[in-house]
Amino acid sequence: MENYKPIPGPLLAQINSPDDLKKLKPEQLREVCDELRNFIIDMVSVHGGHFGASLGVIELTVAIHYTYNTPDDKLLWDVGHQAYGHKILTGRREQFHTNRLYNGLSGFPKRSESEYDTFGVGHSSTSISGGLGMAIARDLNKENKKVVSVIGDGAMTGGMAFEAMNNAGALNSDLLVVLNDNNMSIDPNVGALKEYLAEITTTKTFNKMRDEIYDLLGHFKGAGEKMRKAASKLERAVTAAITPGALFQALGFKYYGPVDGHNVDALRRQLEDLRTVSGPKILHIVTVKGKGFSPAEREQTKWHAQSSPFDKITGKSLVPATNGKKPAPKYQDVFGEALVELAAQNEEIVAITPAMPSGSSLWPMMKTFPERSFDVGIAEQHAVTFAAGLATEGKKPFAALYSTFLQRAYDQVIHDVAIQNLPVVFCIDRAGLVGADGPTHHGLYDTAYLRAIPNMIVSSPMNEQELRDMMYTASDYNDAAWAIRYPRGRSTGMTVRKEFLKTEIGKGRVIKEGDKIALLSFGPIGKYVIEASSALEKEGINIGHFDMRYAKPLDTDMIDHVLLNYDQIITLEDGAKIGGFGSAVAEYVAEQGVAVPVKIMGVPDQIVEHGTQRQLHDEVGIGPDGIVEEVQKRLGILVG
Repeated sequence: MENYKPIPGPLLAQINSPDDLKKLKPEQLREVCDELRNFIIDMVSVHGGHFGASLGVIELTVAIHYTYNTPDDKLLWDVGHQAYGHKILTGRREQFHTNRLYNGLSGFPKRSESEYDTFGVGHSSTSISGGLGMAIARDLNKENKKVVSVIGDGAMTGGMAFEAMNNAGALNSDLLVVLNDNNMSIDPNVGALKEYLAEITTTKTFNKMRDEIYDLLGHFKGAGEKMRKAASKLERAVTAAITPGALFQALGFKYYGPVDGHNVDALRRQLEDLRTVSGPKILHIVTVKGKGFSPAEREQTKWHAQSSPFDKITGKSLVPATNGKKPAPKYQDVFGEALVELAAQNEEIVAITPAMPSGSSLWPMMKTFPERSFDVGIAEQHAVTFAAGLATEGKKPFAALYSTFLQRAYDQVIHDVAIQNLPVVFCIDRAGLVGADGPTHHGLYDTAYLRAIPNMIVSSPMNEQELRDMMYTASDYNDAAWAIRYPRGRSTGMTVRKEFLKTEIGKGRVIKEGDKIALLSFGPIGKYVIEASSALEKEGINIGHFDMRYAKPLDTDMIDHVLLNYDQIITLEDGAKIGGFGSAVAEYVAEQGVAVPVKIMGVPDQIVEHGTQRQLHDEVGIGPDGIVEEVQKRLGILVG
């Protein structure tokens, strides 16, 4: 099914650009929405990908491209996994079966992919800032184009969105923000804003009062100038009093809504009206994540994304049975189970995640110890400083963040954790090349950016047993912060002992001794060394392999042993070569003044696109074949 291409409906088949969409009559847009929704369901049921978020904005996508003159008018999507319908309507329908595949379309908006993708986005809460920049550039250039920022799927819970709105209201530039309010990110949204929006959009009294007041104000249309001004002031005051517009109006935005986000006709009319309204404005639409696919509407977290084929009617998996053999647990699940066990032993342990309880496998902790588990919303900076505050009062915070999201809180790691020397444990999921989500989600820089910070231990286990023991050791260590990085995907499947054992901080282990070349690996990517070593042994080449475990502090005793017994060193890591684990080893070797060459194998200084993890590891030369080739080059067997 790798080359399977969904067949579009008759109207969708004619749409190769928004100009084609505009040729249709307004009454045909509902059918376009149905065909577009079915096309996405058909495609994702075979090839996988993000799912629920794009289904929820089908009507909005169609209405925007029908009303606005994209790509001259600028459209930003936030977060980017809402944009499948946008991609299909903007000339990529025939290529959409390659979505998220190696050398295929990106799963997110990408400027280099299409002129319709005005701003790349994988992280959230960026669209208002980016859109405001475009709007101000338009004003400086004295142009007339419109700018529309669609923010939803939880992205409005990020503080950056409010920083941008505060600035946009002050600058008073023409900008439309569409708030897609579906009460979800990947997991259900949390926080006061979510409660505020949910209450106001579901209260019958509010909707009845608003309709009656708008009707009353309509009777003033034929009155004199003073009456019209009075009516206008009354409208603003009442709107502020009974709608969520009070919050947005305080930030300088005109507020419109809430509007049914699944009524394409109403959306089209509303957007046509808003084209004529100047200044910053917000259109609040209410949608259902997974709209049009019943299983996704019922279980929105589960259907945020799908990686395996499923029946497009029932939603049941089409993956063949494994004959009772259980797959190896994911590293995130090993972490989640271990945390519950540790929390049962240590009542000071608390857990924090920025809107990723499912992705980080914190649900077991949240269900077992709800009073000690905190989902803070899409707010990584707050998550880190919140953890720091907990640590000041004797709690032991485990902050679970994706590597790529921890980047957003770098200042807080330095300013609030390291400078105050607080013992926060950072459990860094999705470290290394993550696969189909691509460059916005690769966790390549954490080793380099954390290694430079004082009062910080930087570690990576080679397998799930080491992960459990590192977590246990970190849970009882209060002299510094501790980062434990582990990749996306399955662990080794080894039999894990149930009891925890403390490990010596900054100490690695010898996997095997060898001749001439020592390979020092950092983290689970060491499994490739085992595979490569086996292949090399068949050629009579015996390399040494050392699982270093720590990038900081380094096991300098083990490196000294290697320097005495080997002619060359190769380091291997699933992270950036610049400043990472290999750099740490090379720095130490240089300081010793010995003439042992160090070859650093890691991700080079380039943006790596999307594909499977193994495809990307092979592409950058850190897979088993790349290791074999490098060893052969070092020994002079392979030239080049």
